[in-house]
Amino acid sequence: MAERPGTIAEALERALAALHAGQADEAARLADYVLKSNRGHPLAARLLGQARLIRGDAAAAVDALRRSAAKAPNAETETLLARALHLTGKGDEAVAALRLAVQRRPAFPLAFVELGDRLAERGRTDEAADVFADGLALVPNAAILAVGLGYQRLAQNRRADARRLFEQVRAAAPDRRDALLGLAQTLTADGEYAEAAALYRQAVASRPDDADARLALGKCLLELGQRDAGEAAVRAATRGGTQGAAEAVHALAATPHGRVFQRPSQATAFLRGAA
Repeated sequence: MAERPGTIAEALERALAALHAGQADEAARLADYVLKSNRGHPLAARLLGQARLIRGDAAAAVDALRRSAAKAPNAETETLLARALHLTGKGDEAVAALRLAVQRRPAFPLAFVELGDRLAERGRTDEAADVFADGLALVPNAAILAVGLGYQRLAQNRRADARRLFEQVRAAAPDRRDALLGLAQTLTADGEYAEAAALYRQAVASRPDDADARLALGKCLLELGQRDAGEAAVRAATRGGTQGAAEAVHALAATPHGRVFQRPSQATAFLRGAA
């Protein structure tokens, strides 16, 4: 039987530690312990909501996070609430919660990230870019906002701006994978396939199971006329099966040095290494 906390403060401290350790069940148990004696405790309700989100129960998280946000409004809780609402299909409510969150000060970078992402998903690229830019103006060192703005600039076809943002993040944090991939995409869009391929090789080396990076690497190599290496990368992206096969076949056909298949069975055989 789990040790019972001696005080509410101890229960909350242990719940926070459990969340940081990825122990969602223990965090939920401790937060619930506090709420049984103080149903309106905002931090306990937020921790319970976070734990439920981690466990994949967004619907149950909404109730706890609504209670916390109503009792003690703040950007972090509203951002968590928005995430739960989004996961339960309540997109408009999620955006409304995030619009409140981005008005809070001090600025909470993840609120801007979530709002920018939700707007981008709806095809509202210019609005999404404005959100990321507003957040970055308030928190200039927030790399996650610079990366997010970079992707929106790329979507707007403002490639010079996107490159500048990704390069700035890479200079400050070379290990950031999202900036590496963003820069590789920008270089590809600019036709700088050799430079992009070098970045995609880094991405594949650090995460061999990243099929998207392997496929992108294959496309770059094919564009460079390195047919054998490009086709090998495309094959590897499908793991010898049908996973991502449609994207792989398109990649092979879309470059001047690729190949076209007359029948689906030919493509499948090729991706399996049988042709």
